[in-house]
Amino acid sequence: MVLVKGLISLIVLLCLVLSVLFVDFVYKTFSLKQREVHADAIVVLTGGRGRVDEGVRLYREGQGRLLFLIGVDPSVRKSELYKGEGSDGVILEQVSRNTLENAIYARDLIMKHHVNSIKLITSRYHMKRATIIFRNALPKDVAVYPHPVDSRNLKEEWWNHGGSFKLLFSEFYKYCMFRFFFLLAPGELRPLPLAS
Repeated sequence: MVLVKGLISLIVLLCLVLSVLFVDFVYKTFSLKQREVHADAIVVLTGGRGRVDEGVRLYREGQGRLLFLIGVDPSVRKSELYKGEGSDGVILEQVSRNTLENAIYARDLIMKHHVNSIKLITSRYHMKRATIIFRNALPKDVAVYPHPVDSRNLKEEWWNHGGSFKLLFSEFYKYCMFRFFFLLAPGELRPLPLAS
């Protein structure tokens, strides 16, 4: 009987801790603000509505000297996403298919073009996970400025909207998995220093 009570207490405590962590995750997700900061490159994780448009807008405003569109479908041409002046600074990455691959392939472009700071664009609900992955994939001296884009499938009244709750909880779960991984293997995704 004592063992059962102890087990129930442990489960209740675990549920309470997870609830607090989830609410904190949601609060921080909705608290993220776009910052007016110039970066060497604007990095857009494509696939969500409004992300590419926001990246193109910032690039045209001169908030970055390069625009990396990451995870673009292989059948899409640059001219379909960007037309006009400055197209030489627009680079498409068309191999990656998930956030982890996005970060690894973007890292190669970032290092090749000697980028010291990026403005990272993705959907608001995806930003915390994307940021932790990019910060662990890039060299420590590359600054990452999150720039969330709002989407229609995430409502501020998330507790009243089943789709928003599911989306946030799914992101929370994935974020926790990566957070745990990086606690055990810090810097695991960072590039190896070049041999001198």
